[in-house]
Amino acid sequence: MSYATATLATYANMLGTLDTLVSKAEAHEKGEALLQARLAEDMFPLHTQIRFTLDQVVTAMKRLGNLEMPSDESDITSFAEAHKRIAAAQALVANTDPATWPASGDTVEFTLPNNMTFVMQAHEYCRDWATPQFYFHLMTAYAILRAEGVAIGKIDYVGYMMKYMKQPAA
Repeated sequence: MSYATATLATYANMLGTLDTLVSKAEAHEKGEALLQARLAEDMFPLHTQIRFTLDQVVTAMKRLGNLEMPSDESDITSFAEAHKRIAAAQALVANTDPATWPASGDTVEFTLPNNMTFVMQAHEYCRDWATPQFYFHLMTAYAILRAEGVAIGKIDYVGYMMKYMKQPAA
């Protein structure tokens, strides 16, 4: 399996997880006030963690798929909007052909807003940057929801695994 195929499959699975988490948050008694919740004062709130999770997907697609698309840096102001943005990211992933991505050893170079520049191979970019950043923000969103009392657990995080579950023998 190519690094591109593996990355796209990971994004597809975990965007489904993010959507499930947002649905659980949406049903919680605290409602949309949860969007302002954060783990610590110096960390970004839930709405930003959701946006950053989605931005990791869009940024990877731009860097690896040579796609010209704007990033949506506006705040997520409702769970309905979060679902809409997740669906857009899911469609982007579903409609991306991994064959259009650069070869595994091709160079990817990027500069962060603080002017730190990184140069690595395409597969290293996915393994060492894009995927860890994606999971960091997704897990932070999960942790915020847990800390706020939303009834979520491991099954909500890895719900996509149910497609692989073997039924017990009769």
